[in-house]
Amino acid sequence: MTNPQDVLSDLAAEGDEVDGLVAGLAPSQWELPTPAPGWTIAHQIAHLAATFRMAALAASDQEAFNALLARLGDDFEANVHGALAPFLADPPEVLSARWRAEREAAIKALAAVPPDRTVPWLVRPLPPAVLAAAGLMELFGHGQDIADTLGVRREPTDRIRHLAGFAVLTKDFGYLARNLTPPQVGFRFELTAPSGELWEFGPADAPQRITGPAFDFCLLTTRRRHRDDLALTASGAEADRWLDIAQAYRGPAGPGRTPGEFAHLTR
Repeated sequence: MTNPQDVLSDLAAEGDEVDGLVAGLAPSQWELPTPAPGWTIAHQIAHLAATFRMAALAASDQEAFNALLARLGDDFEANVHGALAPFLADPPEVLSARWRAEREAAIKALAAVPPDRTVPWLVRPLPPAVLAAAGLMELFGHGQDIADTLGVRREPTDRIRHLAGFAVLTKDFGYLARNLTPPQVGFRFELTAPSGELWEFGPADAPQRITGPAFDFCLLTTRRRHRDDLALTASGAEADRWLDIAQAYRGPAGPGRTPGEFAHLTR
């Protein structure tokens, strides 16, 4: 899917960018509500810290990771809040330090896994590069929530290629989250990178086609923007349907974002 060293270096750079968003925030700003209902900036960083902590454990100690999975219940929301709780108990400066440490530990642990091996994860084992791409997806989505809260315009970079590829790989998640059967039909994705390069995924003759800016595609698949606010085009009925349900992560879809919700922000 992607070069392991490239995705790990880009994962580190994306993490630094998120760090830059919260650096220097006053304690009261950590309690600002973000576009994710019920989540503050502190929740966003706590979620990232908990996710990277799990990734580090999965890559470095499979037995301990499997034991952690065995303790999880069937309630998705309860599992999420349980993972966040230990981090949310910390004041902002401690949470910041823990989040950086968890991120660094995860990147180091993933780098130590041979590229041809897999790492245990929540549903099935993943190659380390794919798990790193999933981490970049988390950073992009939660980083966007923080940026939107602070009114900051993010400058897209070609680091999002890993996320775009991951979203293509997980194309069926939107169907599965809604208990729908994924269609057995080919999709083609033609996405324009921030640098202007064309990124192509899927068979050239696929009957269903998605085209447009890669940054918009990433905003859509992390459900940080409504499709009506993005310059993505669908060719084919199933492709058009997919733009309504696209998501690059497991679990409940959530309410997503509404059309025009961020019209006050300059992209």
